Amino acid sequence: MIQIKLIAVIAMLLVLTGCFPGSDLAKKEVLLQGRTMGTTYNIKIVVENDSLDVTRLEVKIDKMLKQVNQEMSTYIPDSELSRFNNMSSTEPVEISAGLQKVLAEAIRLGKISEGKLDVTAGAVINLWGFGAELRPEIIPTDEEIANAKANIGINKLMLDGHLLSKSIPDLYVDLSTIAKGYGVDLVAELLVEQGVSNYIVEIGGEMRLNGFKHTGELWHVAIEKPITEQRVVHQIIVPKNNALATSGDYRIFFEVDGQRFSHIIDPDTGKPINHKLVSVTVIHPSSMTADGLSTSMMVMGEKKAMEFANKHDIAALFIFKTEDGFGERFTVKFKQYLK
Repeated sequence: MIQIKLIAVIAMLLVLTGCFPGSDLAKKEVLLQGRTMGTTYNIKIVVENDSLDVTRLEVKIDKMLKQVNQEMSTYIPDSELSRFNNMSSTEPVEISAGLQKVLAEAIRLGKISEGKLDVTAGAVINLWGFGAELRPEIIPTDEEIANAKANIGINKLMLDGHLLSKSIPDLYVDLSTIAKGYGVDLVAELLVEQGVSNYIVEIGGEMRLNGFKHTGELWHVAIEKPITEQRVVHQIIVPKNNALATSGDYRIFFEVDGQRFSHIIDPDTGKPINHKLVSVTVIHPSSMTADGLSTSMMVMGEKKAMEFANKHDIAALFIFKTEDGFGERFTVKFKQYLK
């Protein structure tokens, strides 16, 4: 499971031309930026004739994202999730609507992915130094991994409505694979409530888009080539009115004696992934769901991920290592978004 979601998608001011409604000079694009969830957010909206109080909107967005952090962060000691992780009781506790929604989706995705998305794998992630409990970049022993694995398992987390419990006191839940996507969805829904129908919302690489640029042209997004040395565009896509998320293993890692250890941990082995799949991009109406799906398929590896995506009718693009560089495959459902 991935602990820190890298920014593997580059939002670009690229457009399709000559195919969509013409430019309206009364409309303009406004960029809102800030920090949240240990990363940054970038929101571009199209407004008309200064009809929107942008300052007031920014306040609402920051307040909303602060609430998400207070509910789901593992870095904030008194967050709702941190309090749950730190409690020794296995008795059910009542949780907020936001935390309930994210956990319900995380559990659902964990089940359909057969545990490849496991938000309870925090003990293993922390052991490798990629979680909130940072540690030196030292390879854990097999005994340490086995001990950590004894304290993980999506079946040890029980959600009954708004009541959450764990079957073992040391269970540690980490929602970093899905919480940023949830934050993107919340912001997108807020924009619609405020009358904004043309926007692009990005938090830490997770995105959701709707409508058109102020020129009447579709938003474009560039998928990054999975290399560590520089940022290079691999593919341009047109997600239309959807969200997208990309997971990859090429930005966050550490090396010991020349061997690279990715931050993407397979819950089944308790170790970093070791296969040729290096990047997965998913397009879905929900950023939260796209976030979780891209992570789970990144853990699976190319063959199993492709089978999983086809089985569940997922729009997915896979980039994998070859002897000559990189290759790519995509599902039939993804093809419609290629430029």
